[in-house]
Amino acid sequence: MSSQKSWPLKPWIILIGFLLAWYLLPTLVKSWVQIGLYELQAPVWTASTKINDLQKYWILKNHSKVELIEAIRDLARLNSSYELTICENASLKNEIARLENHLNLTKTPEYQCVLARVIRRDLSSWSHQIIIQKGYQEGIIRGAAVIYNKGVAGRIKETFPHTSIVELVSSPTFRVTAKFMNDDRPITYKGIANPPFSSPIGESYNIPTDIEASKDNPLQLVSSRLGGTFPDGLAIGTLTEVLPGTDGIFNRGKVSIDPNLHSVQEVAILLPLNLSFAHDDQKP
Repeated sequence: MSSQKSWPLKPWIILIGFLLAWYLLPTLVKSWVQIGLYELQAPVWTASTKINDLQKYWILKNHSKVELIEAIRDLARLNSSYELTICENASLKNEIARLENHLNLTKTPEYQCVLARVIRRDLSSWSHQIIIQKGYQEGIIRGAAVIYNKGVAGRIKETFPHTSIVELVSSPTFRVTAKFMNDDRPITYKGIANPPFSSPIGESYNIPTDIEASKDNPLQLVSSRLGGTFPDGLAIGTLTEVLPGTDGIFNRGKVSIDPNLHSVQEVAILLPLNLSFAHDDQKP
């Protein structure tokens, strides 16, 4: 009797078979699998941030009483300055409301501010997106504005039960209507590809020809409510160079973004108060 020898499948054949099976799967099944894998990883990312917080707690606990007293004194000074700023902001809001009523202007939209911790940032997409520890269960919606202490951080790209993906202002897929400080003419801002750990930059288009800027005389680029996402006046970056546009009518330029965007640890999501949240619509 002749015995037949069985040959094991080669790895590349198994790989091709797996890719073919994945390609033939319905889109709905692929979406469920991707979301399931993401939700399995999310608790691990959250746990790592809690471990970091615990480490910081024990590090601070080992500080001397003199250091703690100095820190408390500095915090008291900061709290006093913040209280003064709050009073000034309240006074400015009242003045804006008075002028809007007097001039019959359209009222600016009001927002609810939701704070969220950054729990993950991949090296391959360091300048493109971050993952925060708030999702649609906390009222976060896709497309909501995301800010930090230096201005515009990005917008919500995708939401999950307790986490969300933020598309950063330096991402090549980020695009928004903007304007220059003290100039209401709208222009277009767009992020560009940034290598990891390099200074984040973007580009602006449709710049009027009478606008001039340089490294010695930069212009502040801020958000415009005409874009429908951000309120007026939030810092995006500074225009440091103006170049001729391709159409010969408008110019374009390079926008330098604050480098603190690469090390942001906490952000705030702006949720319009006049929007009724339908959490079920945010579920994948």
